[in-house]
Amino acid sequence: MEIRTRRAVSDALVGSYHSVFRGQGIDFEESREYFPGDDVRSIDWNVTARMDRPFVKIFREERELTLMLAVDLSASQDFGGVDRSKREVAAELAAILAFSAIRNNDKAGLLLFTDKVERFIAPRKGLQHVLRVVREILFFQPEGRGTDRKVALDYINHVLTRRAVVFLLSDFSSGRPIRKEEPEARLLAVTAARHDLVLADIRDPRDAELPAAGRVLLEDPEKGERFEVNTSSAIFRRQYQLIGTAERRSWERLIRQCGAGCMSVSSEKEVLRELRAFMEGRAARR
Repeated sequence: MEIRTRRAVSDALVGSYHSVFRGQGIDFEESREYFPGDDVRSIDWNVTARMDRPFVKIFREERELTLMLAVDLSASQDFGGVDRSKREVAAELAAILAFSAIRNNDKAGLLLFTDKVERFIAPRKGLQHVLRVVREILFFQPEGRGTDRKVALDYINHVLTRRAVVFLLSDFSSGRPIRKEEPEARLLAVTAARHDLVLADIRDPRDAELPAAGRVLLEDPEKGERFEVNTSSAIFRRQYQLIGTAERRSWERLIRQCGAGCMSVSSEKEVLRELRAFMEGRAARR
């Protein structure tokens, strides 16, 4: 994982990360004498009047960011195809983001959650810290099996006192559309107002479409419930697809309304390519 992701964090991706995710703002550093070509809008009129010659204000960008990775470790994240599970996809995406952060001298932190907060690692810098973050995502054994994104968002809003870049990695699947008046939707809006919030939707193709494989026994990984379905039925497969489509569209609508960012990552596609497409799209909108 380290070799693959560190190779992926090329100069091009780090540049995109730097330009897409801004610092806290700019701080006044000093005033210096005006030179031809300086922006006249930056003239420091108080110092100019006092020194009887033009001076300009110099500002320094407060670049340092805090990247917080909130990763869903509920039982549904263990689902996936032959090559990798959703949890492994989330780990790779988190690793690329974390390595990009330390390449920009930013801090990276981690929150693991199920239906409760499982583990919190405070934001820090350094390679060893990032390797610990990736290791925890891959090998941590959670106590819970369900999903409650509200507890993760509420925890982040309490522990992060300054604005941060927050990536929420989950499959955002509940089997029904989400409504804007629900507590989770309201908390998403609050978090997006406080932080630069990006929802990373980790999906497997079978989340949206079932193959025609005859009668199969399915199990809800979070509740443990089992039920038999006839995937040979075109009507059943169509209903399954419609439910998934309605759910995704409700999330997309909610994300636009609350001002958060959104990217979708498939377990059968290259993570780096989808992350780069998200960053390029966001840079173009800005």
